[in-house]
Amino acid sequence: MTPTATAHPQTPGSVRNTVSTPETEVEETYEVNEQGVAYSSESAPSADAPERIATIAPAAATGRRKEAVARVRIVPGTGVWTINGRTLDSYFPNKLHQQVVNEPFATTQLEGRFDVIARIHGGGITGQAGALRLGVARALNDVDVEANRPSLKKAGLLRRDARVIERKKAGLKKARKAPQFSKR
Repeated sequence: MTPTATAHPQTPGSVRNTVSTPETEVEETYEVNEQGVAYSSESAPSADAPERIATIAPAAATGRRKEAVARVRIVPGTGVWTINGRTLDSYFPNKLHQQVVNEPFATTQLEGRFDVIARIHGGGITGQAGALRLGVARALNDVDVEANRPSLKKAGLLRRDARVIERKKAGLKKARKAPQFSKR
């Protein structure tokens, strides 16, 4: 027997669709535009698709941000961070920087599954945190491309932030600051 679908208007702009089969009844909600075309941002996984367990394996990658360079190794473990021989809390005392570097693990829901060993040099604290974040995201991408890449890419964690300090120009005090103008 084939599944039957019935549309029930709920509110202007949305449609509730009930799909019935002999075994189950599934209700889906779609947004409808002014032409009456329905859109759904998510597709439901099929019922027979098994939950895919993320691969846990060692990996290494390099991340860069401004003048900072981070060489990152992740190995299966309990979530211990070692940055230039120090812990995460002592190297990045600011909670915002700790949140930035942990973002790839939060996005892929792999917190506490890997130990991170990183060597960072150059730049300042914010640049180093950005470099470490990119390095961790690239390493997680190398571990399991199929499972981790879509979420990392959607969150924008695999993109290298190319913004760097602009060089000083001749005749100017800084990159754009001109000397004070004197009319006489």
